[in-house]
Amino acid sequence: MDAQLKKGLLEICVLAYLQHGDSYGYELVKNISPLLPISESTLYPILKRLEASRAVETYNKSHQGRTRKYYRLTKIGKQRIDDFLTNDWPQLTLIQRFIKGGTLDEQS
Repeated sequence: MDAQLKKGLLEICVLAYLQHGDSYGYELVKNISPLLPISESTLYPILKRLEASRAVETYNKSHQGRTRKYYRLTKIGKQRIDDFLTNDWPQLTLIQRFIKGGTLDEQS
């Protein structure tokens, strides 16, 4: 898959996963990888961008004597998911139809 397309989809997948509850990096990698292969070195810059844009917030929690950084979806993150589903997904669906041989004026 094209790296730029994958990057955008990974951001939405991370946000979507966090809709189900707070999570930490390794768990995100483990559970998102079946959809889109991702490594921790790819995930952490995405999480940093999502945190900078306030789509996620972080907190630390002790687990078996070690501190883990957890990520939580914010209202801004929820809005990004809604925007993707409302605006981007229909456009991607239209692009897919076009690539498969449809015309630009197909609306259904």
